[in-house]
Amino acid sequence: MVTQHYDRYTTQDHLVWKVLFDRQTALLHKRAAQAFEQGLSQSGLHRNALPRFEDVSKRLQKATGWQLEPVSGMLDDATFFGLLAERKFPATVWIRSMAQFDFVQEPDLFHGVFGHVPLLMDQAFADFLHFLGRVAAQHLHDAAALARLERLYGFTVQFGLVQEAGATRMYGAGLLSSSGEIHHCIADESTRRPFDLATVLHTPYSEAQLQEHYFVLNGWEQLTESVAELAAILSSGWELQPA
Repeated sequence: MVTQHYDRYTTQDHLVWKVLFDRQTALLHKRAAQAFEQGLSQSGLHRNALPRFEDVSKRLQKATGWQLEPVSGMLDDATFFGLLAERKFPATVWIRSMAQFDFVQEPDLFHGVFGHVPLLMDQAFADFLHFLGRVAAQHLHDAAALARLERLYGFTVQFGLVQEAGATRMYGAGLLSSSGEIHHCIADESTRRPFDLATVLHTPYSEAQLQEHYFVLNGWEQLTESVAELAAILSSGWELQPA
């Protein structure tokens, strides 16, 4: 874990945040889930300057009991899920360069804060993520279990879609923070499937490329239900088969 040295950010770093903030909010108009829009307005995030993790954590703590944990880069699954179990969300302190606007292979500050914080302001979503972390905390030395948990996390928290008022909306942070992923997702050739836990658990997942498949929740309650079902699977050792 590291410290966010706010005074070390350059004028260009602040400009990158501003341009990304403006572009993503424009792209997400009528495409983002309502929870994201509400959370963004409540989070204190704004276009004019990079967020201070300390200030964001205070708002998260008051709203849902979460806080940001500044990190320098990617974490292993055990460390990552262990933090979620403590209601701490790891966010990297570096921000992408001008040349990486459309897609970054590793999560940067914009992804971690703009993409994740608004949903963490929503109590139901924040509780779901804590539940997922608690389940993972019981299997931190089980590589197969962590792989399943990573797929559930990836196809929901990172790249999930949800049905709201008859329309498909984006709530996954990998979508919310990436112009390239948004355009890829809405393209005619993208594959959208109804969310089904068995199918999700049998679908390969990687953040190093644009997604081949997106899964659409029919309602938010499916998130908590999926974690409870996966917890039962991991405890019993039985296997779900995709439909």
